[in-house]
Amino acid sequence: MNSDELRRGIALFNRSEFFEAHEVLEDVWRAAPADQKKHFQGLVQTAVAFHHFSTGNRIGMRSVLERAMRNLDGCAAEFHGIHIALLKKSVAQWLLAFDAGQPLPLPRIEVVLEPDMRQRT
Repeated sequence: MNSDELRRGIALFNRSEFFEAHEVLEDVWRAAPADQKKHFQGLVQTAVAFHHFSTGNRIGMRSVLERAMRNLDGCAAEFHGIHIALLKKSVAQWLLAFDAGQPLPLPRIEVVLEPDMRQRT
């Protein structure tokens, strides 16, 4: 698994460059160990869903986002430095607000500080 590509995909996602994020994260997903593929697929699908949202495809967005959330179920709260629990919570809150006609700012993928950085802060 390429950590640099994962960080790059997250950065693209957080800049709302969802199509590009999906492309990069898809490569990470393909190279992931079999027991982690489902969770990486959930990240790819999250990027795809928000790409659909950005192009006005609300039905596609909802369908893919629901699959993404299912693929992230059972994932550790922190997965390869990603706060999965926080991502799932923010996506769920975003969907509720979207359904109510009051969308929140787009969710971000938050990362855990790398172990060597924790000691410096």
